[in-house]
Amino acid sequence: MTDLHKNLIDGEWVGSDGAENINPSNINEVVGVYARASAEETKQAIAAAKAAFPAWSRSGILERHAILSKTSQEILARKQELGELLSREEGKTLPEGIGEVTRAAQIFDFFAGETLRLAGEILPSARPGLTVEITREPVGVVGIITPWNFPIAIPAWKIAPALCYGNTVVIKPADLVPGSTWAIVDILQRAGLPKGVLNLVMGRGSVVGQTMLDSPDVNAITFTGSVGTGKRVAEASIKHGRKFQLEMGGKNPTIVLDDADLKVAVESVAQSAFFSTGQRCTASSRVIVTEGIHDKFVAALAERTSGLRVGHALEKDTEIGPVVDPGQLKQDTDYIEIGKGEGAKLMAGGERVKKDTDGYFLQPTLFTEATNSMRIAREEIFGPVAAVIKVKDYEEALATANDTEFGLSAGIVTTSLKYATHFKRNSEAGMVMVNVPTAGVDFHVPFGGRKGSSYGPREQGKYAAEFFTIVKTAYTSAG
Repeated sequence: MTDLHKNLIDGEWVGSDGAENINPSNINEVVGVYARASAEETKQAIAAAKAAFPAWSRSGILERHAILSKTSQEILARKQELGELLSREEGKTLPEGIGEVTRAAQIFDFFAGETLRLAGEILPSARPGLTVEITREPVGVVGIITPWNFPIAIPAWKIAPALCYGNTVVIKPADLVPGSTWAIVDILQRAGLPKGVLNLVMGRGSVVGQTMLDSPDVNAITFTGSVGTGKRVAEASIKHGRKFQLEMGGKNPTIVLDDADLKVAVESVAQSAFFSTGQRCTASSRVIVTEGIHDKFVAALAERTSGLRVGHALEKDTEIGPVVDPGQLKQDTDYIEIGKGEGAKLMAGGERVKKDTDGYFLQPTLFTEATNSMRIAREEIFGPVAAVIKVKDYEEALATANDTEFGLSAGIVTTSLKYATHFKRNSEAGMVMVNVPTAGVDFHVPFGGRKGSSYGPREQGKYAAEFFTIVKTAYTSAG
C-alpha cells in the first residue's frame, strides 16, 4: 500500500482523498499517491496564508536567508534522488531531471542572497526640507499555479522570490506531476518556515485553481501554462484588482543561414526541438532555413533525428524520454497527421516506439516543405515535432520568424556578426539565442516573452522583484 502524500495547510499535513501519480515510461508503475484538495481546503490554505502574512512580511532578513539557503543545500544534496523522482513522474531523461533539480537548488541559493541585498533609494525632494524614501514591500498572499513540464524548476523560481520578498504562498502544482513540488515544500517546511507561510494544495485545476482565482484574499497570481487558462487567470484577476503574471505558449523559430556551421546548426536545432521530448515552452518547432544550405541541413538533421534514442527516462542511453501522458501523446500524433494532410513532407520519425516497458514513447518527428501558414507552423504542439520552412534570404527568414502570435524565444545560427546583431535587435521575442539552442536560460537572468507568450514582469533573477513587491514612496520632513 503506497502512503498518501498530503497537502500542507497552515503548517499541518492534511488530506484523505488521493490520486495515483503514474510513470509515463512505465504506466504500470505508480510513483506515489498524492492528496487532492477540496475547495474548502483551498480556502483554508488561503486563510492561513493571509493570517501568516503580517508576521512573515516583517520577518528578519537573516531568518529568510537561513531558510532559503538550507533549502538550497538539501535540494542539491539530494539531486540524484529528486532527479529520479522528477524523471519518473514527468518523463524527461535522468540527466535532464538531475539538471533541473540542480537548477532549483541554484534558484533558492540566489534568492537566499537576494534577502541580504534588499535595497531602496533616498532622494532629495523638489521641496526644501523634505527627503524621499523609495522602498519595496511584499504584495501579500501569492497564488502560484505551475505546469507539468518543469515540475521542480518552475515552482522553485516562483516560490523562492515570493518568500524572499516577504510574501506568503499558496501553490497548486500541475495535477500530473505533484511529487517534485511536494518534495520541495516538505524541504522548505523542515527548513523552518513558520506555519501558514507556505501552503500546498494539490488537485484539479477546476477545483483548486478556480478557488484560488475566485478568492479576493489572493493578492497576486503567477501562472505558467496554456494560453486558454492564462486568459481565465487574467479575467479573474482583473475582476479582483490583483496583480497577475502569465507565462504561456510559444512557437519559437530557429533561423539557419547559408553561412552557418552545419554541425552547430544541426545540434542546436536537435536540442531545441526534440530534447525534453519537445515539451518546453522555449522549444523550437519552426526551423527557417535559407535556400543555399537547406538541402545539406535537412539531410543532416533528418539523420540526427532518426538516430535519437527513445526510451525509459532512467535508462542510461536514453536521449528522448516518453511523452508525459496519453492526452499529450494524442495531441502530438494528431498534429503529425495534420502536417501530412497539409502537404508537409515527413522526413523522419512520426511513429510510436515499442520498448520493454509500456510507456508513451514517440519517435521525434521532422517535417520539411512546410510553410508558415500551416497549422504545424502556427500552433503550439508541445511535443517532439519540428517543421522546416525554406526561405530565400535573411530578410525573408526574419519576417517569417516574427510572423507568429507568440514571442517567447528565438534563435539564429550564423557566423555573420552583421546578421547576428541585426537579429538580436529585430527579433520579436523576449529571449534571443545566437548559435545556441532556444531552450536554456540561466537561473539568474530574466525569463519571459512578448505578444501572446507572456504578460507582466519578467521571472527569475533580480527582475522577479517587479512582480513580488510593491513600490512605496515615503516623505519625511526635517522640521
